[in-house]
Amino acid sequence: MKKSIKTACGLLAMCTAFGFYGCKKAENADVIKLTVWVSEADKSFATTVAEEFKEKNPDKKYQIVIDIQGENDAATRVLNDVENAADVFSCINDQLGKFINGDALAKIAGERLERVKAANSEDSMSSVTAKVNGVEGVYGMPYTDNTFFLYYNKSVLSETDVTSIDGILSKCTNKKQFAFPMTDGWYTTSFYFGKGLGYQVTYNDNLAETSISCDFDNETGVAVTEAMWNYAKDARVKADANDSKITAGFNDGSIVAAVSGIWNRKNIEEYLGENFAATKLPTYTFNKGKTGEEQVQLTAFAGYKLMGVNNYSKNKTDAMDFAEFYTNKENQIKRFEKRGLVPTDVSARADEKVQSDICAKAITEQLKHSKIQKDVPSTLWVPMEGLGSAMVTGAQSGSFNLKEQLKACVDAIEKTGK
Repeated sequence: MKKSIKTACGLLAMCTAFGFYGCKKAENADVIKLTVWVSEADKSFATTVAEEFKEKNPDKKYQIVIDIQGENDAATRVLNDVENAADVFSCINDQLGKFINGDALAKIAGERLERVKAANSEDSMSSVTAKVNGVEGVYGMPYTDNTFFLYYNKSVLSETDVTSIDGILSKCTNKKQFAFPMTDGWYTTSFYFGKGLGYQVTYNDNLAETSISCDFDNETGVAVTEAMWNYAKDARVKADANDSKITAGFNDGSIVAAVSGIWNRKNIEEYLGENFAATKLPTYTFNKGKTGEEQVQLTAFAGYKLMGVNNYSKNKTDAMDFAEFYTNKENQIKRFEKRGLVPTDVSARADEKVQSDICAKAITEQLKHSKIQKDVPSTLWVPMEGLGSAMVTGAQSGSFNLKEQLKACVDAIEKTGK
């Protein structure tokens, strides 16, 4: 009898346990889990958006995990294990080819595509569009521009001064400098783009690069590089500038103007206070003191940040819904208010708060003098960094073989098709 009771109890316990397990399993089956990767600066904002998304969809049970991933190297992490990467991730549009080549991005289609296209600027949509095997598709949802412009101290520089680098330098000294990141190719290409120079990349059907050409070292390119070198060796120019040096310089007064992006706004505005000002990039002097001397407008890269959806997401439709919600008009305005990122949504950009903002106006003006950061050679960045670093080193040593360094740079950028 005792044995029978024990057996019965054991069976009951097992059934109960399996029953609870079955209920738990069924309950978990209703939960839709989404993992979202954003920059560290956007984590707080994304967390708020995730909660609002859940509130907007009470008929579904979402578990949304927000994790940090820098946008510059999002492709590296995603492609390292695409099947287990985030369902939704923020990245920069010049990585689009890598993602598509790795089959990592889901294509936007149908009514959703029509909504996204209708909402956002033409250039931002162009930045997320690619032709694969002869078929054009849209592979992400843009939400902000990513370019650079000029910050300056208006107690030192007038609106007229900041229209040209020479005008800026006329008010500078070796203790109150103009900062330009000469060792970063994202910035220095603006000199070459200003004179209509560039590169050409050809791709195969899978968007892998097959050949790259670059004309930075032609006769015009040599003159452009000479203009850069003249600035790099000028003691009034801080040519080894980076984000930390720029913000520290505005803080202690050793920098009165600097080329940078929206991510440095908060610190610079705090340091300059009522003297905070921003505008489009200045012009530079081409062929200075020679025949054909002229002022050339610096032409910036215009990149775009976007939310992409993993092609291997187990909840692709829900991931698409979240990405669209994250990048909608209301959230683009909220992100602008929180971080100053200018919207790509046309209606959001027309918002009074955006239209009246100092940096938003500077960016909008700069976008008139920009090159969409699309089809950029994967080989561009390291050689351009090397060229700029050689200038900075040369300014200290007094030696810089311009033509030799420029040729080496272009040779490293170019790739011959086979």
